[in-house]
Amino acid sequence: MGTEARAGRKQLLLFTSVILGSLALSRGAVHSSEPKVSVAENSPAKLLCSYSGFSSPRPPFYEDRVTFSHSGITFHSVTRKDSGMYTCMVSDEGGNTYGEVTVRLIVLVPPSKPTVSIPSSATIGSRAVLTCSEKDGSPPSEFYWYKDGVMMPTEPKSNRAFSNSSYSLNHKTGELVFNPVSASDTGEYMCQAQNGYGTPMWSDAVRMEAAELNVGGIVAAVLVTLILLGFLILGIWFAYRRGYFDRTKKGTSSKKAIYSQPSARSEGEFRQTSSFLV
Repeated sequence: MGTEARAGRKQLLLFTSVILGSLALSRGAVHSSEPKVSVAENSPAKLLCSYSGFSSPRPPFYEDRVTFSHSGITFHSVTRKDSGMYTCMVSDEGGNTYGEVTVRLIVLVPPSKPTVSIPSSATIGSRAVLTCSEKDGSPPSEFYWYKDGVMMPTEPKSNRAFSNSSYSLNHKTGELVFNPVSASDTGEYMCQAQNGYGTPMWSDAVRMEAAELNVGGIVAAVLVTLILLGFLILGIWFAYRRGYFDRTKKGTSSKKAIYSQPSARSEGEFRQTSSFLV
């Protein structure tokens, strides 16, 4: 899973059911002195579960990494996939008495280097979205944006250096949205990821330029395109008027053969049987 948020969406059984050797003497009660346990990855972790009103249990075992005891379960070495909600369930052999308690296990993993998506240029007056993310941190990282080395406040109007900007900043998702982009938003941006464990990590710095929409350049490009198109049409018309297209047609036509029969001649004359002209 890798994060507390993703792990929190699942429900695992800490004791698939602790089966007791005899009937409970009274109504059972189950509780935990540590409902939230945080431990570094690859370290042992113990989830405590105590009860009253039940006979002594026969402790089962969950795979090779976990050992059950009368007071809870012990992970020999946790991984980030072990983060989640665990439920300790206790019941008597006949199922007449039952109790449960939930314990959250958070496997601590420092954040990795975040990745960012920052446009190299943004048009003044338009909307620009900058994103920052990293997937290894547990609990999930929070993200903080910096412009030219200065941390950006959640509310831009609260800081004179950013009072001319109009943006929204979400520390949970890492999204920074300029709406609209202003000339003062030009600068070098970088993101920091931190989750309270390990060293905060920084992204690469990327420069974003806020530029005016070049209306004059667009108009000039359109005019040049129209002029070139006009010259092309004029050239085709001129070639047609000069007969270049007709000559091309005549030059590519097939040759014709003319055949004629010879006229009658005397026997003494040379006898030509046929003639043809190409």
